[in-house]
Amino acid sequence: MDGGEGGSGPAERSHRSSVSSAGARAADVLVYLMDDTAVPLAVENVASITAQDLHRTIREALQLPDIAMEAFALWLISPLLEVQLKPKHQPYKVCRQWPELLLRFTDAPEDDMAVDEPSLQFRRNVFFPKRKELQVNNEDVLRLLYEEAKFNVLEVRYPCDVEDCEQLGALVCRLELGPYRQGPQTACAVKQRLDSFLPAHLCKRPHTLFTAFRSRGTRLVPGEQGLLNAYQEVKEETAGPEAELLTRHHRAYLLKCHELPYYGCAFFCGEVDKPAQGFLHRGGRKAVTVAINLEGVHVIDTKEKHVLLGLRFQELSWDYTCSGDDEPILWLEFDGESEGTPINKLLKVYSKQAELMSGLIEYCIELSLAKEPGLAQDMKASPTAGPGPQPPATSQRHQLRRQSSVVCSRIQHLATIDYVDDGKEIKRVKPKRTTSFFSRQLSLGPAAYAVVQPTDSLEQG
Repeated sequence: MDGGEGGSGPAERSHRSSVSSAGARAADVLVYLMDDTAVPLAVENVASITAQDLHRTIREALQLPDIAMEAFALWLISPLLEVQLKPKHQPYKVCRQWPELLLRFTDAPEDDMAVDEPSLQFRRNVFFPKRKELQVNNEDVLRLLYEEAKFNVLEVRYPCDVEDCEQLGALVCRLELGPYRQGPQTACAVKQRLDSFLPAHLCKRPHTLFTAFRSRGTRLVPGEQGLLNAYQEVKEETAGPEAELLTRHHRAYLLKCHELPYYGCAFFCGEVDKPAQGFLHRGGRKAVTVAINLEGVHVIDTKEKHVLLGLRFQELSWDYTCSGDDEPILWLEFDGESEGTPINKLLKVYSKQAELMSGLIEYCIELSLAKEPGLAQDMKASPTAGPGPQPPATSQRHQLRRQSSVVCSRIQHLATIDYVDDGKEIKRVKPKRTTSFFSRQLSLGPAAYAVVQPTDSLEQG
């Protein structure tokens, strides 16, 4: 069973059930799409039907082409947990095991577990490569993929820079409002449905004492003017039926999302240590979302909605540990540097879903090696050999390499274990102390002492 995210997700839109306790009788099974519509399916022997058979049934009901067999998978989702079902899984039996899965893979309170009930959802397969998605021409498949990508952007599961949110929102405006028309009616229509086009944090007006006395009737929220400008710039084809034009815009939206390194990920919840701060070196933990796809792993700050660490599989080693009463941990090892000296960094991700994450990483690497043998040499490269040259970014990726972009790693916000291996022993690397612990000093004359500066390139212990 492949993992998903505990805590937030599509299941929050409605608390619903897909598979009842109908036993061997014929039953209507509800399968939900990403736009929250339900597809009822009459199923015989619901207790023993497999995900593969149910997948075939829904493809026939939606009249989808063969590519949908690879592009989509059946998921069981709830507000507490999301899992992608394997073809051999029996959804009814997995639903019956749901309380055990919650106990094993979530930290949810018992009261929440007692009322949690999963629903079946038809959505993108984590193992569907983006290169194959580029070959999809069927408008129904593209629309389903678009609806899922749009949801993930609006819910900030795919963190985006403001400029990208505006461009993506402009395509949604075109698809839902039609071609841009100059005038107050268009601006009014966009304003009324702003949260359908932009993530919530770009739809809020700043609340200050000054703005409270100003008329807010014509005041634009932060992303509104940029959205209108981007909407006006959406390119229109002069010929062709409207359905074909809509398909082109669906594809344009997906292509823009392909630039995001975490497109098509499965999401997991966890925590990481904060860097020690202050005189008492207080740290604590911060909540993170771990996003894993066929390309790599991204650790995303759940509150700030930006990337803390992004690694391709060629750039990391990993392990999963859980013994006795110890908290499950996913360990991520990657290259770094300290004052210009190559070092190794270890990040601890605390999560009851660490086992799911580790299994998904391993399977993604196996798939990549099986389908692209040329990657084997990269995968076998030693992760402790020091930072190597990076492949040139494509023109699409380069657009996201803005300063302070949400997709750029913020390793300084992480507390990692740093070490060097000199071939004889592993030595921990301690950060330099370049300033005094005490900020208050006599300012009426020259200080009688100087702050001690480390002489070695690294402090080890």
